Amino acid sequence: MATAIITDLNRCVGCLACATACKGVNNVPIGNYWNKVVRVGPNPIPGGSGDYPDVYMYFLPISCQHCENPECVKVCPTEASHVAEDGSIQVDKDKCIGCQFCVMACPYGVRYLNEEEKVVEKCTLCEQKLLQGELPQCVSQCGGNARWIGDPDQGFESFVGSYDPEGNQRRMLEFLEPFEEGDVYKLPDVGNHPAYSYILRGQKWEGGIA
Repeated sequence: MATAIITDLNRCVGCLACATACKGVNNVPIGNYWNKVVRVGPNPIPGGSGDYPDVYMYFLPISCQHCENPECVKVCPTEASHVAEDGSIQVDKDKCIGCQFCVMACPYGVRYLNEEEKVVEKCTLCEQKLLQGELPQCVSQCGGNARWIGDPDQGFESFVGSYDPEGNQRRMLEFLEPFEEGDVYKLPDVGNHPAYSYILRGQKWEGGIA
């Protein structure tokens, strides 16, 4: 079993609700984020004038990718960073010694040292909510219905999102605008195999991490 998030970048409006809701429910320290939202562009459309409306821009949320072959787990000397039963990557604070090897090993820069507790923290996929059958905060609070959670091993059919006004849970393939396999991207893979995916239609994917 694996758990991951797919984000439809054509629907993301950059409102930062996912980032702020995450900080609130998980008590993330000031100055740190479990979910960062990066603006891509505005950049000129190839062959266009370079002026509006011949430009494109989108927002790219970046968090722990809960990789299938996580480098952070490999380098952890105490096994504090580990793969949970649902495939997510978690940090056992009782075992963490704050060495930050995992911070240096992460290709996406999404881990940090909690200076007060002297332990490393990152996105947990709102593990406490998943265990109660609830959605991660970044999914449930996405006003644009851009974020969806499911099991990549079971295909796009498994991905669900927040609830509609009638109390029915939205299913990604029934709700989203059509997309092709070529519209699905991942952050750079250096052998860690990131589990998260991004949908981007009709624009240039610029998901490299500086």
